[in-house]
Amino acid sequence: MNQREIEAIVRNVLNQTSGEQSKLQRTGSVQIAGQPAVRDRNAEKIHASAAMAEACGGLVGITMPLATAVSLIEKIEAKAAEWNMRVVTAVSDAAGRPVAIHCMDGAYMGSFDVAMNKTYTSIAFQMSTAELGKLSQPGMSLYGIQFTNEGKIVIFGGGEVLKQNGVIVGALGVSGGSAKQDTDLAAYGKSIFESE
Repeated sequence: MNQREIEAIVRNVLNQTSGEQSKLQRTGSVQIAGQPAVRDRNAEKIHASAAMAEACGGLVGITMPLATAVSLIEKIEAKAAEWNMRVVTAVSDAAGRPVAIHCMDGAYMGSFDVAMNKTYTSIAFQMSTAELGKLSQPGMSLYGIQFTNEGKIVIFGGGEVLKQNGVIVGALGVSGGSAKQDTDLAAYGKSIFESE
């Protein structure tokens, strides 16, 4: 086979995959050659919150688009400025990978890692860092959890899980104020994200 024939085959496979993905997003069902269509009851909910983006190797599922993350961060920064706070705000996708992180002028240098780890913690345990903090107090069932996961677990407020239609699509981490300020600012960010 020559290079053109190979490229034609690859384009054909990508077009078929893209068409099947579109059909799954539109109908929530997929048909395998020679078999009746199979309906995925959760497909509509999942695909309503996951966008697809073209990448070098094909289509990639995007749970937290960059534009959405940056827009959320900008709203949080505006509220932080109103509250006379200088914070670092991080947004990750549903897998805990960083999508965007902003450091306001004058924010603590140490807040960078803390904000990132708050997103990791929220995704890893599917709850806010404030809630995990309650469960990790002495005598509670998760006491000592902050010493796991290579020290990336944060047990004070400022981390929130972000959901769309009940599906986790990412997480938010805010650091730079007191634990209460970070908790309140992250809760504000979560509420505006889920109301849009």
